[in-house]
Amino acid sequence: MSTKTDSASAAIGPGLAKGTLVAGLLAVCLAQIGLAIPATLNGLFQSDLQPVGSQLTWISDAFLLPVAVLELTFGLLGDLFGRKRLLVGGAALLAVGEVVSTTSAGIHQLWFGQTLAGLGAAALFPTSLAILAAGTTSPAQRARVIALWAALLSTGGFLAPLLGGITATYGSWRWSFVVVTIIAAASAVISALFATDSRSPEGRSLDPAGQITIGIGLFALLYAIIQGPTDGWASTPIVSAFVVAAASLGLFVLAELRAASPLLRLDLFRNRSFAIASVVAVVGMFGFLGTAYAVSIRLGPVQDQPPMRTAMAFLLLNGIALAMLPLTERLLKSVTPRLLLGSGLMLIAAGDYWAATLPITDRAFTSLILPLGLVGLGFAVTVSSITATAVNTVPLHLAGMASATTNQLRDFGFTLGPAVIGAVALSQASSGFHSSLHASALPESLKGAGSAVLEEGGPLAVNGASAASPKLAELHPLALEALGHGYAIGFVVCGTAALVSALLALVALRGRSAGSAVPSPVETARPSCGEAEGFRSRT
Repeated sequence: MSTKTDSASAAIGPGLAKGTLVAGLLAVCLAQIGLAIPATLNGLFQSDLQPVGSQLTWISDAFLLPVAVLELTFGLLGDLFGRKRLLVGGAALLAVGEVVSTTSAGIHQLWFGQTLAGLGAAALFPTSLAILAAGTTSPAQRARVIALWAALLSTGGFLAPLLGGITATYGSWRWSFVVVTIIAAASAVISALFATDSRSPEGRSLDPAGQITIGIGLFALLYAIIQGPTDGWASTPIVSAFVVAAASLGLFVLAELRAASPLLRLDLFRNRSFAIASVVAVVGMFGFLGTAYAVSIRLGPVQDQPPMRTAMAFLLLNGIALAMLPLTERLLKSVTPRLLLGSGLMLIAAGDYWAATLPITDRAFTSLILPLGLVGLGFAVTVSSITATAVNTVPLHLAGMASATTNQLRDFGFTLGPAVIGAVALSQASSGFHSSLHASALPESLKGAGSAVLEEGGPLAVNGASAASPKLAELHPLALEALGHGYAIGFVVCGTAALVSALLALVALRGRSAGSAVPSPVETARPSCGEAEGFRSRT
């Protein structure tokens, strides 16, 4: 058999072809762009599609939920049936989802499009890393490849707000999805033509009971949290959703205890330090993405600032992680990961508490630079040390599974961020506006109009309507103040979550020190989709 030395298959070291390298790196960059770009567009979604109540929150979680629930399942499918077809299919599905989003005539079509795109990203995140890891032949080569993969993932998080801000400023929010569609189509073609297929089915099998119960449980939980402020926390649908969530998650635990190849290794949680590290991953990352969501709503739907202003804020939150990659790698080699984790979470908490003190009438971007810079710096340190902290608390032979499990829990924390902060902020804003409205000296007819808009669409609708209509203009200061108070409480919730996680990390975590002979996750995890995905750290 002749050797292939053309540019599509020339090896980057033995085993890994250039075509596979390019395909894998482009795929993860695409998935991260697709995940992050809607956050810069919330203000335009609000003004154009006029979502009411919690509908705006569902745009973010429509993408995040499939990623959090299904990425390990897609990783398993790649192990069993081949990773190349998942790389191609994931990019194609993401492209279809963005086309649906681009042509959205209403909020429900946008939800559907983002759900399809999220399904595609759920396939791309684990598969892109696993197909690269499978082509390497040594721990050193694998470390170099994964460093490139992490850099392209961070690049996606850096590019997304720029693409969203530029296309929305000089076109519309629809052009943002057009750009992602083009990138997705290119990724699918490159993967189909140049990627080398791989699989590792040995010892792998589907866990349908676990996959179904966790999917139903997480969806029901998020539905209850997001819809609670709109439907009422004591309403029958919300109470029923909480009951379904509890029952499904309980069944998930039973299914995983009995499964031959469980989706989530529950026996890892018998290790006290690993269990605490997992709580830190969920709560800490909830705090970060909740912060990002609160910033996007403050600048967009509430203050009606240009998309580029929101994009610059997200560059502060995400770009620092990319710039600090070389430094954080050195820190992980010289400082105990749990100390880095605790320090990073404290920086996030400090930034959140600072942001909570900013008055909603302050539209100056300079006021946000330092608090968001602290959050971005804290995230850069935290996200690099979460997996290392978890891996250091378990025996070496479980390090790969520990990293994958921590990754899944971290994604669940990401998904909870917009849901919980949206629910908290909107509930507080609704009650605050209602109280201020009835205590004001406004005419009764105007009070009635304000109450009607609040009941129909929530405080964001009141804010938008009062800013656009001269007849309702006197309601605008009340709505603005109520929303400012609501999202300030959201920042406090995020800061408190980060602070509690920091204290847990510093006080309760016990594991091997940074100087002990602990291999990196690159060396301990086998190159399967499920376990290789544990190396991913994203915004």
